[in-house]
Amino acid sequence: QLHYSVPEDREPGFSVGDLAKDLGVEVRSLAARNLRLVSEGGQRHFQVDLAAGVLLLDSRLDREALCGQSPTCSLHLQLVMENPLQLHRVEVDVLDVNDNAPQFPKPEVVLEITEVANPGTRLPLEVAEDPDMGSNSISTYELSPSKHFALSINVRGDGVKMPEIVLEKALDREKVPVHHLTLTALDGGNPVRSGTAKVTIHVLDANDNPPVCDPPISKVLLEENVPVGTLVTKLNVTDLDEGPNGDVEYSFKTSNNAPGKFTKLFSLDARTGEIRTKAPLDYEESSAYEIAVRARDKGSPAMEGHCHLRVELIDINDNSPEIVLTSVSSPVQEDATPGTVIALIGVKDSDSGDNGQVRLQIAKELPFKLVSSFKEHFSLVTSGPLDREKASGYNITVRAVDSGSPQRATQKTFYLRIADVNDNAPNFSSPFDTAHIQENSLPGTSVFSVSASDPDEGSNAKLSYSILDNGMQDVPISTYFRIDQDNGTIYTVRALDYEQDKVFQVPVEVKDAGSPALSSTAVVHVFVLDENDNAPNIVYPSVPKGSAFHQAIPALAEPGYLVTKIVAVDADSGHNAWLSYQLQESAEALPFQVERRSGEIRVAQALRESEDSHRLVVEVRDNGTPSLSASVVIVISPEESSMQDFSKSLDLPQSSPEDTNLTLYLIISLVSISLV
Repeated sequence: QLHYSVPEDREPGFSVGDLAKDLGVEVRSLAARNLRLVSEGGQRHFQVDLAAGVLLLDSRLDREALCGQSPTCSLHLQLVMENPLQLHRVEVDVLDVNDNAPQFPKPEVVLEITEVANPGTRLPLEVAEDPDMGSNSISTYELSPSKHFALSINVRGDGVKMPEIVLEKALDREKVPVHHLTLTALDGGNPVRSGTAKVTIHVLDANDNPPVCDPPISKVLLEENVPVGTLVTKLNVTDLDEGPNGDVEYSFKTSNNAPGKFTKLFSLDARTGEIRTKAPLDYEESSAYEIAVRARDKGSPAMEGHCHLRVELIDINDNSPEIVLTSVSSPVQEDATPGTVIALIGVKDSDSGDNGQVRLQIAKELPFKLVSSFKEHFSLVTSGPLDREKASGYNITVRAVDSGSPQRATQKTFYLRIADVNDNAPNFSSPFDTAHIQENSLPGTSVFSVSASDPDEGSNAKLSYSILDNGMQDVPISTYFRIDQDNGTIYTVRALDYEQDKVFQVPVEVKDAGSPALSSTAVVHVFVLDENDNAPNIVYPSVPKGSAFHQAIPALAEPGYLVTKIVAVDADSGHNAWLSYQLQESAEALPFQVERRSGEIRVAQALRESEDSHRLVVEVRDNGTPSLSASVVIVISPEESSMQDFSKSLDLPQSSPEDTNLTLYLIISLVSISLV
């Protein structure tokens, strides 16, 4: 909190204080930190010179207009700086200058005094007014020289000096019926200023006892907001005269400067002297009232006395605290460190004492706390980590409670939004997925759709998918599959061949658009489903296309004799590779049969001696849909000398690399069928 003072008569542009020096900041940083002035009142009296870093007077100040008769006059300002957000309070005392001369309510005062008045009789005079304060206010009074009258100055309870003319020598109306005097009011300024009033005193006969107020100065304590019509006090005035000379009438005594301030709030019964309230009283508007009452009898000439009553109000807790949000930083990043300033909050209560002592509260479960900056000003700061994914914002209710009895409270709620930070990587619904696709599917066929989610928002949650090349296949995986980067759907790039590749591992990466970007991966196992796209291949007997295999058998071979065996393989798998053997139908009945599963050709019935050779067409068919087949033509010739068994008649040549491969294929085929 900074404190400056400035005399009230300075011209606009006068330098009040060096803000940059007193705040401990460099002048060149003031503009960048957006230093600005916030006045707590409705008028603007000051301005900030950012180039020089000083507080300047924006308009000429009039202390009397700003603070009236208050003993102190201070203007309260607030300085707000950003980056980081800071609030500084500035208090400027306006110093009084002796720019007003004392002035009497009336330029001429006419008084009356009976000639029988005893020495020591006092004639109260109107108090002069001087808007200045302190030493510049009224210091003393002076009365022009007189043989009969002198000046007496009394001090009222509030420190106001009250002049009275005191009779020092008995009067003789027949000699001097009228006395002309000059009353001068002097202030304590330098140079001294003064004001005068002419006092004319008429000397009258008769009524020689004035009304007397007992006590002449009194004080009453009264609670604010008492009902209208409440009795404040009843004046105790006595007059020793009798008849009309002792009959007293009461009236308020006012001055020109404040002609009706207390008369609007209090009523006076002219006959009984009772003073009552006639309007609500507010301690916050004024804590005390000075009431002057004139008690005047009905004698001739009339005599009067003066009563002074001070009414002091007792404050009650009738004002609720007021919460002022000076500045709110919303949104705030979710990675803000504990202690980050969220808002600057001011609080005030128009009551006084304990009724005006205010404390602020917020809910304990919130990750925020209140830190007192200085009197009646608080900072709302973070007290723990924030997580937008758990809470995207907070409704913060600030509650202000005073210390009065009964307590009064006010609350204000504002919404604080939490800004997202890319602190969460995308997450697949499953790190491993399985997909199936038929071989020979057209390029562009949809295989599988991966799905990932990101609890962040905005660009931090915008996901893109891509396929990683892990080098597990001989050919880059991207030559087989592609992925839609927006929705994660995997498509084929070319037709797949089950006989070449039965399964693929497709690593998929998902990446968000945050900065820095975060990512995660998943693996999709794509299994290629077999299709019946390979016909059976007859590996034995191996004959050129369009030729026939010739096999000789004994002419007297009996039924069951093994003629030969057809061996075939199918590159497909499963049902598509299950093979069956059968003879194609012919016009004549053949004495041979083929075993459906083994492919063995045996003699079905005894051969006749004169029987010629037989032509058999053996068809090998798989179990696929649609079924594929292959056939071989076998010519069987009965011979007398052919007595060897089939095992010897195979007449296989010596082992060669081709036969070795053929045997390997046969073994693989049989093993595959057995496994299925």
